[in-house]
Amino acid sequence: MPARTYGQYCGFARALEAVGERWALLVIRDLLVGPKRFGELQRGLPGIPSNILTTRLKELEESGVVERRLLDRSSAVVYALTDAGLALEDAVLTLGRWGAKRLGDPRPDEVVTEDSIAAALMTTFRPKNAGRRHVTFEVHVGEIVVHAEVRNGAVTVGRGPAEKPDAIISAGPQLRLLMAREVTPAQAIGQRMVSVEGGIEYLDMFAQMFQI
Repeated sequence: MPARTYGQYCGFARALEAVGERWALLVIRDLLVGPKRFGELQRGLPGIPSNILTTRLKELEESGVVERRLLDRSSAVVYALTDAGLALEDAVLTLGRWGAKRLGDPRPDEVVTEDSIAAALMTTFRPKNAGRRHVTFEVHVGEIVVHAEVRNGAVTVGRGPAEKPDAIISAGPQLRLLMAREVTPAQAIGQRMVSVEGGIEYLDMFAQMFQI
């Protein structure tokens, strides 16, 4: 029985019964980046109590959205999205894109995580602007490092540095201004909001491909 029901014979109500509890969509967001152990999920969601994370994972498993897997034939257990969970990708990215337009400046108690930045790159990617280019970006936001490989109009993101990046982009929260096209790449560099290794042409390319 779902933790919460709405008494309506409606697909949207069914979806909320499965994934509408607090923290559930953030768990799904992080698992879209890749399977994770319990501790990795908890570190990526620093505000979630361990008992709440346990409950959300149990509910998502019961809903057929998440499953447990053994990691690399070892005894380590990771949580991963099922096919039904992966089918939520478009909905999660659309919701993230909608929310990105309402971010504003960070609140004093807000943090960024590897998965939130990786998900932001997935959310803001514009396939039409990428064309058939093949380029790999390594993105540093403070101490956080993620990467995005663009190939033939699709993007693959991951945590940590890229093996062979074409460009390394370093910034703070001001990166949002570039992605929102509130500043140009030249202005972002001139005002020291962003730095880039590899040439400003790659920052121009990044700003075209990733837009809020």
